[in-house]
Amino acid sequence: MSSSAAASSSEESLRRALSDGSSAVDSQGNAVRALKAAKASKAEIEAAIEALNNLKLEKVSIEKELQAVIGVTGDGSTSKEVFRQTVVNTLERRLFFIPSFKIYRGVAGLYDYGPPGCAVKSNVLGFWRQHFVLEENMLEVDCPCVTPEVVLKASGHVDKFTDLMVKDEKTGTCYRADHLLKDFCNDKLQKDLTLTADKVAEFKHVLAVLDDLSSEQLGSKIKEYGITAPDTKNPLSDPYPFNLMFQTSIGPSGTSTGYMRPETAQGIFVNFKDLYYYNGNKLPFAAAQIGQAFRNEISPRQGLLRVREFTLAEIEHFVDPEDKAHPKFSDVADLEFLMFPREEQMSGQSAKKIPLGDAVAKGIVNNQTLGYFIGRVYLFLTRLGIDKERLRFRQHLANEMAHYAADCWDAEIESSYGWIECVGIADRSAYDLLAHSEKSNVPLVAQEKFLQPKEVEKLIITPVKKELGLAFKGAQKNVVEALEAMKEKEALEMKATLETKGEVEFMVCTLGKNVTIKKSMVSISKEIKKEHQRTFTPSVIEPSFGIGRIIYCLYEHSFYTRPSKAGDEQLNVFRFPAVVAPIKCTVFPLVQNEKYEQVAKIISKSLTVAGISHKIDITGTSIGKRYARTDELGVPFAVTVDSTSSVTIRERDSKDQIRVDVEEAAQVIRAVSEGHRTWEEVWANYPHHTSASTDE
Repeated sequence: MSSSAAASSSEESLRRALSDGSSAVDSQGNAVRALKAAKASKAEIEAAIEALNNLKLEKVSIEKELQAVIGVTGDGSTSKEVFRQTVVNTLERRLFFIPSFKIYRGVAGLYDYGPPGCAVKSNVLGFWRQHFVLEENMLEVDCPCVTPEVVLKASGHVDKFTDLMVKDEKTGTCYRADHLLKDFCNDKLQKDLTLTADKVAEFKHVLAVLDDLSSEQLGSKIKEYGITAPDTKNPLSDPYPFNLMFQTSIGPSGTSTGYMRPETAQGIFVNFKDLYYYNGNKLPFAAAQIGQAFRNEISPRQGLLRVREFTLAEIEHFVDPEDKAHPKFSDVADLEFLMFPREEQMSGQSAKKIPLGDAVAKGIVNNQTLGYFIGRVYLFLTRLGIDKERLRFRQHLANEMAHYAADCWDAEIESSYGWIECVGIADRSAYDLLAHSEKSNVPLVAQEKFLQPKEVEKLIITPVKKELGLAFKGAQKNVVEALEAMKEKEALEMKATLETKGEVEFMVCTLGKNVTIKKSMVSISKEIKKEHQRTFTPSVIEPSFGIGRIIYCLYEHSFYTRPSKAGDEQLNVFRFPAVVAPIKCTVFPLVQNEKYEQVAKIISKSLTVAGISHKIDITGTSIGKRYARTDELGVPFAVTVDSTSSVTIRERDSKDQIRVDVEEAAQVIRAVSEGHRTWEEVWANYPHHTSASTDE
């Protein structure tokens, strides 16, 4: 049984025991009152009161056990909330991030990254480029943030990029409907100890299918649970859609509508033709882009997790829809990690560890290319420092997935806010290229050249323009285009109907009505033709990374506290892997001494030449306090100068120290920072250093 399943079982049994205990207390209380009313003997009443007190103590004990299981502290707040506040306070105090425009009281959903936050973000993006763009030979592009309306009309964003919103009926304040329902269910599960097992199961089911609920279902649940506006407790309107894009105008005339892009992907799709040519007209290939995206969130919250401007890193891997095998799938096939297929979600089960190769072989994951990128995303996140036990890949439910998509998975990371979607990995089929081809009248296609010409049976649709012109006059072009766009099944059905009845009703979408097509107006046949190449619209596999969300989850997964040397306070530490740490090492003279300071400056210069970010601190503060300050920034290594010939190097989490020659210090730091050597290897090859004066 998984730990989450065991916890769920324990919670269920404790809630049952608490319900029984409450009933027993009520029953015994009634018995005491009855004895007093009947003027029973003092001994009988005292015995009954003692039994009542024992039952109350048992009930309190069960309540404490249940609070521990669901993470509620004595003041009613959850342990997760306390942990989160500690992390956020540390991040803001050390300037990892702060609210934007703070001196003007800020704007919800907008944040500034301070120096260490910028460094972490830069390192995460650098590692992303290394892991994906360089290792997979991707083509990187950089497209504008302002996007013409026609592009986003074709992609569907203008009509469908919406969230469901409700309004406070008296003040007009807006809230996101699904967030209110989610908060209500979570609050009940975490803080209401009197919930029955059935109610617990009901709330957990609502949370599991929340993304699947329609506007009507969301509204019904909000009414059923009596959910009101959080700030005023006023009644709420029915949910209705709100488009999340920031609209603007391009140019001074105001006649050309544009939007701040809600994603970076469309820039890649519209450049497909040129990228395909750049790649030698060969598939498969992938294009990548890192950039800002903008969403006018209804009620931004949860810090960096839900903001109005954010960084996306997106990949569009173009592949032949008839061949989605991947030559490097074997590199990731043996990976085993938490996966949450839709069947398990719908039946109320938990995520379970599944070997990736088995998931693809059994059809849980649609194809090898999609599976390959799921595996690569897993490796990327865990190497960044995300806890693999708090990372799962959840498959989209049927109604959650776009109609054109073959399969979609989200990499979700568990944080104090619950499971957070940080990466989406989707097989979007050919939808995007087809949509832009149709809107722009530019074919976004690929070709497969045959070694030998192939005889293929082709459907030939020949509209008779003269007849159509006489019948439809100015609408002739619309009818011709609709006839030529027919799929094979529809065309053959029309041919059969025309041969038996002589005419057929035909829907022309661009006219918005049916027209009557007669046998003389169109010729439909099949012919054998020789082809030297096959022309097709590629499918696309799209991994899309929310960089801010990944970074915030990394902050939580990396944070811990440990006691100071004196034991009188808890010191904060971020255990960032060296690859993402904002500063790789610090350089400290042990005491204020001109010779030591000169050595520190020599080592600093060597680190700069080696390209290693570092900080030199020659203040007179105690070495223990200097270590604590840099541990709180997540700096993995510290060089302490305590002589002119050799120095010590301290590792942050173990606090172990080695001694190396001054000339070697920079190279050792570079080797462990860039992953060429592990700390364990360095520890085994250099003298160890122990000194009470340099320990916190």
